Amino acid sequence: MAKSTAENTYLRLKTVLDVLTEGVWSGDALNAGQVLAEATARVPFNEHEAELLSGGIPRGHKTLTSATAKLVKAGWLIKGRSGWTITEDGMRATVAFPDADSFAAALDAGTPVPADTPVPTAPEGFVRPVSAAAATLEVPAKEEAPKKTARKAPAKKAASAVGKAAKAIEDAVEPVVKAVRKGKASAKDKAAAATPAAETSAATEPFEGPDVETLPQPEAVALAGDFNTILGAPENWAPQYDEAQMEFDFLDQLWKKSAELPAGFYTFKIALNRSWTENYGAFGTFDGPNHELHHAGGKVTIRYNHATRDITIN
Repeated sequence: MAKSTAENTYLRLKTVLDVLTEGVWSGDALNAGQVLAEATARVPFNEHEAELLSGGIPRGHKTLTSATAKLVKAGWLIKGRSGWTITEDGMRATVAFPDADSFAAALDAGTPVPADTPVPTAPEGFVRPVSAAAATLEVPAKEEAPKKTARKAPAKKAASAVGKAAKAIEDAVEPVVKAVRKGKASAKDKAAAATPAAETSAATEPFEGPDVETLPQPEAVALAGDFNTILGAPENWAPQYDEAQMEFDFLDQLWKKSAELPAGFYTFKIALNRSWTENYGAFGTFDGPNHELHHAGGKVTIRYNHATRDITIN
């Protein structure tokens, strides 16, 4: 029988701690996106979780991102500016609550890790497992032209997207500077990690209710400006059209859009959720002046960081 969203999410939360613990043993540092990608690859989405929300985010991934606030509240995970760090209690929790049911119960009830639980150490001859996220990558034969195939089942499509994104990161980015993950995070880091959202109590349906993630992402982000018709939209300055929407890259937590634009001077704003109700202009100012783009012609990629409201263009 297929597991529910709640059951799967608890499994993924435990897997997040398992992956970070393995990173401590191997000395590898993984960014938040890589950890989440690995967790969703090891515990695949069911059909409901695989449905893509606006911006291309699988429902299950958004749910997991929200639920990681529970790990922060429990004191098992620290979300700092340099990435995610597992605490000693987080490592010990993987031993104290080894199965999904006991882990879920402890996390929901706020059960402390028993004081006599040891910090797990790497088994003799430990070798970090091959990334399950990378293993889901589907690579077509080099010399073959792409073939039209039947539409993939949602779960397989979402898993493939996770795998491809994870593989791209692994190939393109050198490991982040190694962090000492033995619970020696400063009080300042802990304060930065514990946001009001992390203190929100769980609802009756904790993983199907309102978004309580540490940094909620919009359902959709649009580049609304005077070049939307070039992208194929019926009119300019209209954030409701699909052609204006950016895609969310959950590995680096940025919204992105690439397009071929003729040489010229363009202006635009970032508009959220297909309307002008919430929009950001230059310097990340709410309802501020337009962003400006002096473009020499050719491909341009615009990235939007919802954490800072900043954009980068190249």
